Amino acid sequence: MPLPPEDRRLSPRTGWTRAHWEAVADDLLAAVRPHASPGHALIDLPGTRPSWSGRRSDALEGYARTFLPAALRIAGAGGADPHGLLERYAAGLDSGTRRPTGERDLADGDRESWPLITDRGQAMVESASIAFALRLTRPWLWDRLDGPVRDRVGRWLADALHRTPNDNNWWLFPLAVGGFLAEAGIEEPAARAAVRRGLERIDRFYLGEGWYTDGRPRAFDHYNGWALHLYPVLHAHLAADRALLDAYGPRLAAHLADHAHLFGADGAPVHQGRSLTYRFAATAPLWAGALTGHTPLAPGTTRRLASGALRHFVDHGAFDDRGLLTLGWHGPEPRLVQPYSGPASPYWAGSGFLGLLLPPEHPVWTHPEQPAPVEQRDTVRVIAKPGWLAQSTAADGLVRLHNHGSDDQPADRVGPDDPHYARLAHSTATGPTHRGPADNHLALLTGGGPTERGRIRPLACGPDWAASLGRPRVGGRDLPGVTVTSLTLAHGADEVRVHLVAGAEPGTAVRQSGWAVAGRSAGPAPGSTPPGAAGSADDGRLTSALHPLHGFTTAAVLAVPDGTAFGPEAALPVLGGVLADGSGLLVCAVRLTAAAGLPPLDATRVRVGAAEPGADTRRLDLTWPDGTTHRIRIGAGTVSVDS
Repeated sequence: MPLPPEDRRLSPRTGWTRAHWEAVADDLLAAVRPHASPGHALIDLPGTRPSWSGRRSDALEGYARTFLPAALRIAGAGGADPHGLLERYAAGLDSGTRRPTGERDLADGDRESWPLITDRGQAMVESASIAFALRLTRPWLWDRLDGPVRDRVGRWLADALHRTPNDNNWWLFPLAVGGFLAEAGIEEPAARAAVRRGLERIDRFYLGEGWYTDGRPRAFDHYNGWALHLYPVLHAHLAADRALLDAYGPRLAAHLADHAHLFGADGAPVHQGRSLTYRFAATAPLWAGALTGHTPLAPGTTRRLASGALRHFVDHGAFDDRGLLTLGWHGPEPRLVQPYSGPASPYWAGSGFLGLLLPPEHPVWTHPEQPAPVEQRDTVRVIAKPGWLAQSTAADGLVRLHNHGSDDQPADRVGPDDPHYARLAHSTATGPTHRGPADNHLALLTGGGPTERGRIRPLACGPDWAASLGRPRVGGRDLPGVTVTSLTLAHGADEVRVHLVAGAEPGTAVRQSGWAVAGRSAGPAPGSTPPGAAGSADDGRLTSALHPLHGFTTAAVLAVPDGTAFGPEAALPVLGGVLADGSGLLVCAVRLTAAAGLPPLDATRVRVGAAEPGADTRRLDLTWPDGTTHRIRIGAGTVSVDS
């Protein structure tokens, strides 16, 4: 897409300015225009398959999810609309609400009608984007609509007030609708009640320190930023409700203190969680903090992070040759697409243009870019509520997220591991494997196959470590009496993983995997002795390596079938061992880096003490190459670390 010249004086890190954001928004909106229905009510984007809600719902997504960035673009320009966006979206309001239908497909005789809003139906999600867009453009659109059109749109939206959402971030969709309808004088009691219900429900999801779980007991992901914080704060801002901002703004600020550490120097957000195809929607909470004043970030840091993320996806092929956002991460990637996602789902990313509401003279646009946290220094940040460690290195700009608390498991059962949640670690430069051995995972190799991690129980965390307890599962069931207590310690570019397995069958084989990197070059890790005692995979930039420190006896590098979201081919280092008596301590050093000149991985040392009498507890002394030491005490379900 054609873009304005870079400005390296104002934006020394990315070169991008407000003009770049405007240009990307304009190109995004122009690209979908040929796919609109004659009455502009539906935008039916090309795709290989519809979502589970059907093609009509997908086409409503195309309308609603592009209406929001169009509204942000126009409101941010004080109502200026040189491309005639409002005329088309106003026409869609008229034609889409004439005969709302329960029909799922786009029949030849009706290619305009919006689907009905039903209990837990996708139209409820899209009604929220439409409601926010109408609030943002009210003086130029809603207030100028003919009365009968306003009546029909109001009735269609009002159904969201009386339908049941899914018990997660969906409570915020009736809230968004209620906020608009209350201001418009439509079903005011029900509208205000929907706002109250939504806030009350998400308050039950709030665990503190800026973190919500998304309905399920331990579901932590980007929905914290692009939904659970964004919707209440944006509603409060548009309503000029100071009390609500005082309640929800500090939560957002606390979240941003962590969120800022989850972007790589190349702009990529951490590749973790569901709906990753929303991509640069991860910038929306950054802008919301600047918009409301509830942010710990300097204006130049906010823009550097946001512009870095948008540029990352523009530069890495998120838009196809027609200018359409694809279902994927960089390019198309079907394996990270959820069943609820259709061709227009990626346009949730439109909320990332929230920064355009800030006027051109706002400091977020006029102050020079400041370095992102990842660029300033090597950091290990404890994010206690999700059970995470965010480890970043300035030399290569990578962020690694070590996971001892997010599993996305339902409250009433345990399902199969989701690769985007269950791994021991995620990063800004790698994605999970989907076939073959799981990356960043300790598996017990049983007759039923390799075990899954299952539900993750956080145990404790410290300044540079986090620990959890798991009950390995195979064939949909826990292995009776078996537990794995896991600990990650992070230091510089390296990590050490410690696992204490208890209660397994004698002779059980184990496999520890590292980071899966795109590319096929593989060999022994530099500096490993003896040769083959460690595994290393290298794509020409990234190196992924494992080195056994205790309990592992074999090493290999495996080809990853079908690669990852970062490439069609990938390699995965693994270590193996055997639990002679069914219990045992396993320790390895792990590295993911794009930097040169690091100490050899086997320079990290561990001294393991004897088991404590009468207890299945072990003591370890860990020494990093720079002499930093940790004393570790680990038992079944208990961990303590002293530095």
